[in-house]
Amino acid sequence: MSGPVAPSSDQVSPSEVAAARDRLGEILSAPDPTEALWVALEDGYFAAHVPEIAALAMEQDPVHRHKDVLTHTFMVTANTSPRPIVRLAALFHDVGKTRTRRFVKGKVTFHHHEAVGARMTRERMTALGYEPAMVTDVARLVELSGRFHGYQQGWEDSAVRRYARDAGPLLGDLNELVRCDCTTRRPEKVRGLQRRMDDLEARIRQLAIDEAVKAERPELDGQEIMELLGIGPGRAVGEARTMLLEHARTHGAPTHDEAVELLRTWWAARSS
Repeated sequence: MSGPVAPSSDQVSPSEVAAARDRLGEILSAPDPTEALWVALEDGYFAAHVPEIAALAMEQDPVHRHKDVLTHTFMVTANTSPRPIVRLAALFHDVGKTRTRRFVKGKVTFHHHEAVGARMTRERMTALGYEPAMVTDVARLVELSGRFHGYQQGWEDSAVRRYARDAGPLLGDLNELVRCDCTTRRPEKVRGLQRRMDDLEARIRQLAIDEAVKAERPELDGQEIMELLGIGPGRAVGEARTMLLEHARTHGAPTHDEAVELLRTWWAARSS
C-alpha cells in the first residue's frame, strides 16, 4: 500500500511551509487540542500538509469509533503534556499503521509499524521545516513507542537496561508517551498499564543506583591486581584501582573479565 507523499519543494513556498508548521504548533500547544485537531482534519489542513494523519481516517470504524486509529491518535495527543516533542510523538506514533496493515486469518496486524512510522515522521517533519534535532528526537520516540508492550511478559535486568539505554535522554518523554498511549474504556486495563510502568521505572532507578554503587568498587581488589601483574604492594596498585574506578564511572562497571583485560592493557601501556 502506498502512503502519503510530501508536497515537493517547488509546489510549496517557504512561507507556506512555515505557516503550516506554525498552525500545527498552535494546535498542539493548547491544553486540550482535541477540538482543534478535528477542525484541522475537517477543513483540509491535514490532507494538505500532514497527509499521514489524514490517511488514518481510512482506518475509521463508524460503528466502534472508540477503536478508530485516528480517534485514538487524537486522544493520546490530548493526554500528553503540551510540550512539542511529546505532542508531536503522540500525533505521529501510529502513522505507520497505514503502510503495515495486513489481514491474517481474519485479524488485522501492524507488524513493525513503529519503525515504518519513524521514517514517515522524519520525512514529514523535515518537509515541514522542523529543526533536525527535533526531527531526530520525535522520530526516535515513535520508533521506541511500542517497546514497552513486551514488559508485561517480564524482562531480565539486561532488557531493562537496554530500554533505558536506547531511550537515553528521551526516557522521561518515552515513558510519558507510553502512559498516555492507553485509551481503553476498561479502567482495570489502564491501571494495569500504569502499574507495569511504575514497576519498570522503579527497576530502572534501582539498577542505576546499583550501577553507581558498583562503579565505586573496582571489580578487582588489590590482591588480584598484584597477582595479575606480578607485583608487590606499592603505588602502582593504587594507580590501577584508580584507573578501574574512572573507567567504571565513565563507561559503566565492567565484568570481571573486562576488568582483567583493562588492567593488562593499562599495565602494558604504562610499562612501555
